[in-house]
This record gives sequence, structure tokens and C-alpha cells, in this order.
Amino acid sequence: MTRIAANTLKTLRLLPRAVLILMLLAAPVLAVPMMRADAGSTIEAPALRKSGVGFVLLVSLQRG
Repeated sequence: MTRIAANTLKTLRLLPRAVLILMLLAAPVLAVPMMRADAGSTIEAPALRKSGVGFVLLVSLQRG
């Protein structure tokens, strides 16, 4: 068998394994745009009321 034929057979044997590894690595990257396209599944928290406690705490800590 010639050297070219041996290299070709070696490459053809490694090709399915390489394709499988590439598919496993590319699956999460390809899944992200599909998840972002579905904007209906976004759950938002209600807006927090501001009570002003931070300013009172800051002033009281500066006095002490």
C-alpha cells in the first residue's frame, strides 16, 4: 500500500470521531441564539421600592 493510500485511510478513520467532537463542541454555541429568539419565556422581577435607608445609614455612620 502506498503512503498516500495509508494516510487517506487513517484520515477516513479519524473523520467520524472528529465530526462527533465538533458537534459536541458546537451544540451549546448553536443553542444560544435559539434560546434568545424566544423572548416570551423571560420572567421579570417586580420593581423594588426605594426607601432611602442607605442615605440615613451613611449619615449616621459619618457622625460616629
